[in-house]
Amino acid sequence: MQHDKVLILDFGSQYTQLIARRVRELNIYSEIFPFNKIPTNLDDYKAVILSGSPMSVRSAEAFHPDLKGIRGVKPMLAVCYGAQYLAHFSGGEVAESNTREYGRANLSFVEEDAFLKGISVGSQVWMSHSDTIKSLPTNGKLLASTHDVKNAAYKIEGEATYAIQFHPEVYHSKDGKLLLENFLINIANVNPDWTPNAFVGETVEALQAQIGKDKVVLGLSGGVDSSVAAMLLHKAIGENLYCIFVNNGLLRKNEFTEVLEQYKGMGLNVKGVDASARFLDALAGKSDPEEKRKAIGRVFIEVFDDEAHEIEDVKFLAQGTIYPDIIESVSATGGPSVTIKSHHNVGGLPDFMKLKIVEPLKALFKDEVRRVGASMNMDATLLGRHPFPGPGLAIRILGDITPEKVRILQEVDAVFINGLRAAGLYDKVWQAGAILLPVNSVGVMGDERTYEKCVALRAVESTDGMTADWVNLPYEFLQKTSNDIINKVKGVNRVVYDISSKPPATIEWE
Repeated sequence: MQHDKVLILDFGSQYTQLIARRVRELNIYSEIFPFNKIPTNLDDYKAVILSGSPMSVRSAEAFHPDLKGIRGVKPMLAVCYGAQYLAHFSGGEVAESNTREYGRANLSFVEEDAFLKGISVGSQVWMSHSDTIKSLPTNGKLLASTHDVKNAAYKIEGEATYAIQFHPEVYHSKDGKLLLENFLINIANVNPDWTPNAFVGETVEALQAQIGKDKVVLGLSGGVDSSVAAMLLHKAIGENLYCIFVNNGLLRKNEFTEVLEQYKGMGLNVKGVDASARFLDALAGKSDPEEKRKAIGRVFIEVFDDEAHEIEDVKFLAQGTIYPDIIESVSATGGPSVTIKSHHNVGGLPDFMKLKIVEPLKALFKDEVRRVGASMNMDATLLGRHPFPGPGLAIRILGDITPEKVRILQEVDAVFINGLRAAGLYDKVWQAGAILLPVNSVGVMGDERTYEKCVALRAVESTDGMTADWVNLPYEFLQKTSNDIINKVKGVNRVVYDISSKPPATIEWE
C-alpha cells in the first residue's frame, strides 16, 4: 500500500526530529532530508515542511534550498528559519531582534483562516529565534501575532504556502498538533493512514519478499527495539530467525537470565552467550568514553560472528536500527558534523561478516516502536522497559572498568530500579539509572571513618530521548533509596541526584 508522505527539509534545527514525530502522531508518514539533498522525485510527497535552523538568513553563509518544484507547486509550511527565509529572499525584510525571542509567548491576534482553525487569541506558542520578520514577503498576508512578534504567522496569497516564526512541534506550543493537522489534513489533503497495524502487515510482507526462505541472525539486547524487530521477523520467517543474546558483563543485575526467561515465552529461537570475561578484558585500562564504546562494539562483533558461524547458510544480519540512529549518524546539513556518540547499529560492520542487512524498524521513532509492539500483543512489561545504552554499564562507570566497579554499580542500580517499581514510580519515568563517579569521598559509618565511592542517580521524563527533563522524585523516595544503597552496597558512602535537563546535558554521562 502506498502512503501519502510529507517531506521535511532539515536546516540543522534541534527540533527537526520533533517535527517528524508530531506529523507521525497524526498517522502521517514523514521523512527528513537535508535541505541540500532534496529527493529527485517530489511526486512521492503531498506536502513539504521547512525546519528551523541555528543559522541566520542574514548571514553570508545562509542555507539556500532549491525550492523549484516545491513552492507554489506543493503545500508548504515554513517554520522559523523557513519563514524568515521566505520573507528575506522574497521581498520582505528580516532584521536582528532587539531582544532574543525565546520561550513561551501567547497569540494576541489570530486571523480567521483554515490554517488556524480552532486556534484562538491567547494560545501559547514557543519561540526560538534571534532574528525577526520586520515586513512580509510579496503577497504575504498576516495571520497571527504575539505581543512582541507582529509577524508570527503569515501565508502567501495565491499559493498553499504558510509560514510561522514559532515551533508547533514542541509541546510548549499548546495548539501545535492542531495547527499541523489543519495544514496537512485540511489544506494539503494528506491521508492519515500510517498506523501500527498497517506497518506490521506491510513490513511482514516486505520482509518475506526480501528474505524468502533464507536464514537471519539477530543480536538481541533485551531492549524494546531489538525485541520488536525480532517479533516482526518471527512473524515473517518463523524458525529461520536465529537470535543471539550476548552477556557483555555490563548488563543490569541478573538481567541475562531474566531476559532469556522472558524470551522463552515469546516463542523466539534464542541462544544465550556469556562473554563477560572477554568484554571486561577488552575494556581493561580504557577510560575514554568513545574508546570504551568502540571496544565493546568490536568485541560484540567478534563474539556475534563466532556464534553466527555455528549456524549454517545464514544470509542476513538483522538489526534493531531505528530512525533517530540513522539521522544522528548523518550530518543534518550535509557539511561537517560533530560525533555526539557512536551508534553501534549504524556503519562499522566488518567486511568479513559478508551478510546482507535487514532493518525492520529503520523508519520508526522509539515511541512508534512501542506502539508497533503493542499492536502485536507483546508483553507490556517488556515494551515499558526503560531504554538502556548498548554499551551497558560501561558508560555509567566514569573512567576505567573493573569487575569490582561493575559489581558495585549493578547492586546500586538494582536498589534504585527495584525501588522505583515498588514505589509505583517506574512507569512515570522514561529512563532511570545510576552512575558510578570516579571520586571517593569521606564518610562515617559507626565509629569508623570511610573513604568510598560516590554514585549519582538519574531519572528523566521524555518522549523520544531527543529532549528530556529530570524527574522531581519525592524526597521521601530519594531518602529511602540513598539509605538503602549506602547500607546494602559495600563500597558506597555517598549518593547524589542529577537534576540536569537535556539540553544542555545528555541523558547518559558518557
